[in-house]
This record gives sequence, C-alpha cells and structure tokens, in this order.
Amino acid sequence: MYLKQIEQLVALQMIDDEIMQLNTFLKNAPLEMERMEARLLELKDAVAHLKEKIAMIVAQRDQLDSDIEDSGRKIKKSKNKLMMVTNSKEHQAMMREIDNLEKTNRVREEEKISLLEELARQEETLASTQAELTALQQEITQKKKQINQKLQSAKVRLETLKGLRGEAEQVIPKPILSRYQFIRARLSQPVVVSVGEGICKGCNISIPPQTYNVLQKGEQILSCPNCQRIIYWSEHFSKEDEVEETEAAAA
Repeated sequence: MYLKQIEQLVALQMIDDEIMQLNTFLKNAPLEMERMEARLLELKDAVAHLKEKIAMIVAQRDQLDSDIEDSGRKIKKSKNKLMMVTNSKEHQAMMREIDNLEKTNRVREEEKISLLEELARQEETLASTQAELTALQQEITQKKKQINQKLQSAKVRLETLKGLRGEAEQVIPKPILSRYQFIRARLSQPVVVSVGEGICKGCNISIPPQTYNVLQKGEQILSCPNCQRIIYWSEHFSKEDEVEETEAAAA
C-alpha cells in the first residue's frame, strides 16, 4: 500500500508539473506575440520616419539644384553683359556681383555634397530597417501559426491531464493528498523526492538516522525534517523494479 501511494504521488507530481508547464506556455505565448507586435509597430514607425526624412533631404537637394542652376544662368548672363560694359565703375560692380554669385554657388555645392552623404546614410538605414521589418513580418506569420497549433494541442493535453489528475486524486488518501498539495503550494518543485544513502534529494541534506530507519521500513509516508518535502527510500523502487523484471522474465 505504501509503495502504491508513493507511486501515485510521483505520478501526480509529474501530472502537476506538466500542467504547470502548459499553463505557463498558455500564459506566455500571447505575451511573446505582443512583444513581437510591439516591435513591428516600432519598425513601421521607424520606416515612416526615415521616409519622411529622406523626402525632406531630397526636397532640399532639389531646391539647391534649382538655386545653383538659377545662379548659373545669372552668372552666364552677367558675364555676357560684362563684355559690353565700357564704364569702369559698372565693370567693377558686375565683377563683384559675379564673384558673389559664384561664392554662393560654391557654398551650395558643398551643402549639396553633405546632403547627398546624409541621403546615402538614411537610405542605407531605411533599407536595413525595411529588411528587418520584412523578416519580422514573416516570423510573426510563422510564429502565429505555430503558436496557434501549440495552443490547441496544449488545451487538449491540459484537459487530458486534468482527467488523469482527478483519477490520481481518488487513489491517494485525502490526508496524504492534502499534505502534498500544502507542500506544493509553498515549496519549489519537486515536492516528492527520493532519499538515497540517507541524503534527501530535495535539499541534499542528511536526514536523521532514526527517520531514515523508519523510511526504509516503508510503512508510512514521511517528510524530510529539513525541507518538509515528501520523501521515499529510493531502494524500494529499485527492488520493486527488479521483482517486476523477474516476474516478466518468468512469464
């Protein structure tokens, strides 16, 4: 009876562990999708911002091209007039005008070079961000499909485990079941552990010799005096396995 109860407790613990893992998955799976969706929105915003910035740079570049071209026409026109000027004062005034227009255009050309460099950087960043966005969109599509499949499987498995748990609870005496549930609610897993060579596998501390002797008799369910976990002697199960193997061989 003792061994049967321990076996049922271990089985119950395995069921509860799997139920806990499935519940954790059911809780975390939507959170993972939420994080990915949030990152997707960030990337979309980044792409939109980069496109706006690139459009502004292109507009500035086009305006510079227009200004440079306009000044170029003025310079050409002024140089043509210069050929016809005979007055020294007018000649000097036109030369200053041409010189100022040429200086302004040189500044514009330098500004244009800087703009083109910035445009190249922004376009490179946009290409990288769009690539990341596309990859994430594909990952989200695949992930949603995988998670939905896993969610369905997890829900089905969870219902099966709940049925198995109910069956296990009916076999285990209520006082022992209550003790198991009490310990499980307060300690980290596992709560049903073996004892080998006097060492509790739950806390790795030696149990008192008297407790160990009682445990070896296999007459009652005991708890570790140190960590309060339910304990059983590992040799009981190894001997039981040997008997089963011998009986199977004889059959």
